[in-house]
This record gives sequence, structure tokens and C-alpha cells, in this order.
Amino acid sequence: MGETNQPPPPQVAAPPPMMPMMAPAVGAGAIHPPHEQFHHLAYCVHSNPSWVQVAALAFLHYLVMLGSTVMLASIIVPAMGGNPGDKARVIQSFLFMSGINTLLQTLIGTRLPTIMNASFAFVVPVLSIARDMDPNNFTNNHQRFLHTMRTTQGALIVASILNMILGFSTIWGAYAKKFSPVIMTPVVCVVGLGLFELGFPQYVPHYFSHIHERITYLFERYSLLLCIGIVWAFAAILTAAGAYNHVSPKTQQHCRTDRSFLMSSAPWIKIPYPFQWGTPIFTAGHSFGMMGAVLVGAFESTGAHFATARLAGATPPPGHVLSRSVGLQGIGMFLEGIFGAPAGSSVSVENIGLLGLTKVGSRRVIQISTGFMIFFSIFGKFGAFFASIPLPIFAAIYCILFGIVAAVGVSFMQFANKNSMRNIYIIGLSLFLGISVPQYFNEYTSSAGRGPARTNAGWFNDIINTVFASGPTVALIVSSVLDNTLEARGYDSDRGLSWFTPFLRRHKGYSDPRNDEFYSFPIRVHDFVPSRFL
Repeated sequence: MGETNQPPPPQVAAPPPMMPMMAPAVGAGAIHPPHEQFHHLAYCVHSNPSWVQVAALAFLHYLVMLGSTVMLASIIVPAMGGNPGDKARVIQSFLFMSGINTLLQTLIGTRLPTIMNASFAFVVPVLSIARDMDPNNFTNNHQRFLHTMRTTQGALIVASILNMILGFSTIWGAYAKKFSPVIMTPVVCVVGLGLFELGFPQYVPHYFSHIHERITYLFERYSLLLCIGIVWAFAAILTAAGAYNHVSPKTQQHCRTDRSFLMSSAPWIKIPYPFQWGTPIFTAGHSFGMMGAVLVGAFESTGAHFATARLAGATPPPGHVLSRSVGLQGIGMFLEGIFGAPAGSSVSVENIGLLGLTKVGSRRVIQISTGFMIFFSIFGKFGAFFASIPLPIFAAIYCILFGIVAAVGVSFMQFANKNSMRNIYIIGLSLFLGISVPQYFNEYTSSAGRGPARTNAGWFNDIINTVFASGPTVALIVSSVLDNTLEARGYDSDRGLSWFTPFLRRHKGYSDPRNDEFYSFPIRVHDFVPSRFL
């Protein structure tokens, strides 16, 4: 009834089922909030292990820094005209001044567990001075070596004044207050990666399982000390058995334990004393050229101090602490020029990595290691004995230690906005230029014998070739300029300044109270020196 022939009304499509609202991915994995201090340490700056462990770790730090000391002396001494005996004395001078400078920095400098060691940044100006010495003007190579050494001493003494001015005038501290996590990320990364050519290209890890807990603890903390001893003993056996007698001179130089006659050339007892090579020779051109290396030492050490603070469980170093450290570094270079060390010092990067590997950031360990440096610098035969460790052993160690430091640089990104294209651009460009620009300068120098900068002013060439051959320096310049100019206003939170600013400031009410815990002096130095200089 009431039937019609009309088609049925169209069916309305049912709406798609509503997807359940997804909660933020909190349960997808653990959330790791930023930490100003690194907590996974056995001992931090002001906590100390037992005296037996302190002595063992201090000796390990001495062995690690010894490798780069021998490498640097092997580069500059032959170019200056020195013989194996001169090389042994230069190594002694390096060790002696490393001990003095490290002790000064840990007592009244940054007070971080940093080891000061001869810097490769001084290779360019020292080799430039050596090239200016015409062999025809000297009767023998030893006279040329002494004249080159005295000229290098004079240049280092004059150039060191630059760091004193930058540090004690607080200019460097004012510059350091502009730092942010976006700046420190590429700088610390390049601090670890900048010496990648010193690393060994092959590293084979060994895995130990089902080992007693105590044995695992020993292998974790003293693995490098055990590996150095075992491989060194094996190399000594091969050397005594004549395994390297018929190989190329380059292989002998790297693998023999009696290379370069260090043991026979080193004196039993030799105390480094002022002007041991003679009266310094002061020349304006060489002094200005050396200033480039002195400035690079300040740049590299600044980035290294941030990495050290991270691995030692300390807060980021304040600007005034970095400033007094640079000033004290200038005093150390002044003393190095007086005591006959042909290169200034900066923070030893490999020893920073050792802090992370051993998980011991104790200041006392580093201070005790200065005793080993000074002792073996005076008793030359003993120092030469340990200097006979084959360089490939150090190169293999550097693969681990430099990698740790580079990874610490990545950790600074936790304080900034990792999803900001601005930050990604600055970090990426700074990191790329910090690696590629020095690579170009170093390759050009290796092939041509001189740096790319070739003007009529030799001192200007040395400054340019030295500054741009340093990865941390290039990265710090590029990142600090970009981060403080490229849309800087209104991006404080993205830049991570809310995390860094309380540590970089000094004024009461604005600075973090934890700064005094790590960076205050052990004595009331402020009673004797105005605070604006500290």
C-alpha cells in the first residue's frame, strides 16, 4: 500500500571511524633531560680516589701526553738543524714546562683537571723561523740549531704578552660571555676531530666476557696502561730480535723502541734552566708571526676547557675563569721562552679524553702527574726510556681519546633547540669549515713547503697560515660570529642561553652558586690581587 516506482533515496556514506587521539610519545622511550653536569663519573673534580689509584692514573696521564711531546719534537728539531741529543733536551724542556704550566692552571688557573702540553699550533711559525736561517751562514748544523732556537725563544717571549693582555684585561672573559651551546657544539667537536691525522686508521676492539667484577673494574680504568705495557714489551722483543733491521727507515722510525738514539743521547741528570740555549734573539717579524700561534693556543684551550668541565663533572667555566686562564697561559708561554722550550703550550686534548675513559676527573690526579713530568724531565735517561714507546701505540690510543672529546661536543646540543633550522645551519657550517679549511691549509703546506698565504710580509703569512690551520679556531670564529649576528635577538631559548648564562656570569644574584664549588681559589687570593684581574 502506497508503493511507488521511485528509486530508493541515496545512502549517506558513513563517516570514517575516528582515530584515537595519540598522547605525546612519552611512553615511547625514556626522556633524558639536559644535565649541566656529567654524573656518570667515579670521581669528579674535588673527589679523590685512593693514593695508589691516584699514582697509577697520574702516571697514565703522563704517558698519554708524552706521545704528542715526542711527535712535536720529532717535527721541529730536525728542521731546526738539531741532532738526537738536541731532541732529547728539547723533550726534557717540554716536559718540565708542561709540569709547571699544568700545576699553575690547576692551582690558580681554571682549576680544572687539564694538562698543558706543547702545542702543534707552533709548528708553522717555528718552521718559518727555521727556513729563514740560511745554512751557508753557519759552520755546522748545531750552530744553526742554536741560532734558530734563540730566535724562537725571543719570538715566544714577545708573543706571550698578547695572551697576558687578553686574559688579565678581561677582554677574553667578555668575549667568552657571548658563548652559547650552539657555539660550543662545533668547537668542542673540532677540538676532538682536529687532530684526526694523528690517529691510527685501524683499531680492533677486544671483548672480554665472564670476567670477575674486580677484573672488569681494572680493565675499565687501567686498560690503556696495560695495553701500552704489553705492546711496548712486544715491540722491544721484536727490536732486539732484529725484526726491523731490513725494513724501510720510516718503518724503523715508527716501530723500533731504540729510535733516534734517544736513550744514548739523553743525559742522566739535566735540570732545565733559563736561557740554556743562549741569549734570546728578538726580531719584530718573527715575534708578530708567533702571535698567531699564541692566539690559536687561546682559542683551542677555551674549547678544551669546556670539554674538560663536562667530563670532570663540573659546570661550564665562567667567563672570568677563562680570562684568567688565558692570562696565565701567557705567563706560561713567557716562561717557556725563558727556559728554552721552542713551542708554547695549550690544553692536551688526549688527556681530556682520558678523563672520560677512566671516569676519573679528579684534580689531584692531574696535579700528581706534574710530578712525573718534572721528575722525568730532570732524569733524562728515565724520560727517554718511556719516550721510546713506538708512536703507533699512541696513535691507536688517540683514536679512542679524540673520539670521546668529539662526542662531548655533540652533548652540548642538548641545551639548545635541536629542531631549529637556524641552529642546524650554524652548527653544520661551523663544523664543516672547521674541518675543511684547516685540511686545505695543511695539505697545501705539506705539498708546497709553505702555507697558502704568500705576501711580502712574512709575519702576516705566518699569522694567516697558523690561524686557519687550526680547526677549533676556525670553528669558534665562524660559530661565534653567526650565533651572535644571525637572528640573535628573540632566540635566546633556542640558543640555549637560559642554560649557559647563569654559569658564564659572575655577578651575585645572576651566577650559579655551583661555580664557586669548582672554580674558587684554595686560598684567599682576592686579598692580594684585585678581583677584576682574576
